[in-house]
Amino acid sequence: MAHLLHIDSSAAPAGSVSREVATTFREAWEQEHASGTVTHLDLAAHPVPHLTPAGISARAKTAGDMSADEAAAAALQDRLVSELRAADAYLFSVPMYNWSVPSPFKAWLDQILIAGRTTAFGDEPESVKGRPATVIISAGGGYGPGTPREGWDFATPYLRQVLGQGLGLDVHTIQIELTMAHHSPAMADLRELADTNRANAHSDAAKRARLLAQEIGR
Repeated sequence: MAHLLHIDSSAAPAGSVSREVATTFREAWEQEHASGTVTHLDLAAHPVPHLTPAGISARAKTAGDMSADEAAAAALQDRLVSELRAADAYLFSVPMYNWSVPSPFKAWLDQILIAGRTTAFGDEPESVKGRPATVIISAGGGYGPGTPREGWDFATPYLRQVLGQGLGLDVHTIQIELTMAHHSPAMADLRELADTNRANAHSDAAKRARLLAQEIGR
């Protein structure tokens, strides 16, 4: 049965729109694959350590030549890469923080993106190239064409680049904007649009999950 790796990166365990939409995806996925496997990594509850000098140097050494710190760093990377490799599909929920991605998600990427091993630039032995990834990206404001902050969204293009080019995944994005509309008086006029945007994201997530589950389950 299909195996989904689901990673949440919002720092908020409750009230997170990206987590809510990811839950909708998960529920639809599990309805299609009741006996399938889901590995859930909550980076708020269980953050991945940032890459260290030992983690970098260990990549160029054999096990017998590593220091204790390098061996520990290598073991962490091996575990995370194994989780990545075990999945048939990926679900990433990533809110925009300060116009970019949360640092815990960047830390996870730095641990699993290993040149010559998992990247998509050659015949890497542990590549996941071509596997489907659904990326749920939420933002408090609006950053599309014609908005006052057009061009301030550095999270979306980064994620498409690092996941689509760096790992070679088949990336599908679901974007939710204006999530702060009900919390900011200055955005009161945008609340109806925000609600529509949110509802559409939930609908898109459910449809995407069902479609992927059916395709992978064939």
